[in-house]
Amino acid sequence: MKYKLLVLDVDGTLLNDAKEISKRTLASLLKVQQMGIRVALASGRPTYGLMPLAKTLELGNYGGFIISYNGGQIINAQNGEILFERRINPEMLPYLEKKARKNNFAIFTYHDDTILTDSSDNEHVRAEANLNNLKIIQEEEFSTAIDFAPCKCILVSNDEEALKDLEEHWKKRLDGTLDVFCSEPYFLEVVPCGIDKANTLGVLLSYLNIAREEVIAIGDGVCDVNMLQVAGLGIAMGHAQDSVKVCADYVTASNEEDGVAQSVEKLILAEVHAAEIPLDLLNERARHALMGNLGIQYTYASEERIEATMPVDHRTRQPFGILHGGATLALAETVAGLGSMITCQPDEIVVGMQVSGNHISSAHEGDTVRAVATIVHKGRSSHVWNVDVFTSTNKLVSSVRVVNSVLKKR
Repeated sequence: MKYKLLVLDVDGTLLNDAKEISKRTLASLLKVQQMGIRVALASGRPTYGLMPLAKTLELGNYGGFIISYNGGQIINAQNGEILFERRINPEMLPYLEKKARKNNFAIFTYHDDTILTDSSDNEHVRAEANLNNLKIIQEEEFSTAIDFAPCKCILVSNDEEALKDLEEHWKKRLDGTLDVFCSEPYFLEVVPCGIDKANTLGVLLSYLNIAREEVIAIGDGVCDVNMLQVAGLGIAMGHAQDSVKVCADYVTASNEEDGVAQSVEKLILAEVHAAEIPLDLLNERARHALMGNLGIQYTYASEERIEATMPVDHRTRQPFGILHGGATLALAETVAGLGSMITCQPDEIVVGMQVSGNHISSAHEGDTVRAVATIVHKGRSSHVWNVDVFTSTNKLVSSVRVVNSVLKKR
């Protein structure tokens, strides 16, 4: 497949204005992962605030990643391992706090599931805590209370001009030590030198041995520009500023119009052909899903035929040593489900509707059965698959009929 990694900004890109992942966007991202493309979330949010989104997208099941703190960390969504991290030298905190107090700015940082701040009543601090489901801890002596190296610190004020003035001052004063930028009109962020989404994406590409030409990145903000330019295909959201759009290769619809889903459907899913589906990746990434738990492995895929194998062992046998009928039906639904996903259009999703099996003979523990799914009806609203399950000696074990409903994404 041409692309191997899809990198998504979160607020204003993945999420709509209600801070939700739409059903259409979720369906398209699950499907693209099922086709073998990894997904990474790249956001200024703390890691803790991104975990629920990663769970919703099932990144852990498909080898996905979290790039948090605007590039300060890379987290393996599968096991929570920190693959990359850069933090601020704690010796800089008294200086940052001094400047905040001199300008009457609030200051805060993140630590696990908390925000530590000298201004717990600040409206923007409280909004940030609510957004990421974080607790707020009030610290009057901010720099003294921070006994760890933070990933970033944020100064807060409604005086946008004053924040801009300090940003310009610090870009000269802290050059080579820390980087600063305004992520919102009321937020001045301070991060380790050289940290941004683009540089950290480069680290992830090196880790995965993926070329930039194999990456799609989607974003809406000025902080996303470098990331869009690093990717082989950079996509700007429809509501992005013109300065962001001009740096992108492609402009999609807004986050309120499922811009992420539209671009994924048009530029990835519409180009996927059955012969290009990396079955080895699907098998490896599904090891924590039902098919992985049952030992099911895809072995062949085309638009008319899907094949997979399943061992008859402690996971799939009945107590007296023969293949369990329920496991057989799960195998049938697994192959028919992949077949329908390949066959349906990019703007469609597949939902299992009915499965009916006739169990003809037995398969015994120690054997490996093979399922062969062939499509017998390909309608606009439903697909019907016949799935025959054979032993290793080609004895027919079961014949299963699977009906999948085909729905338009909304």
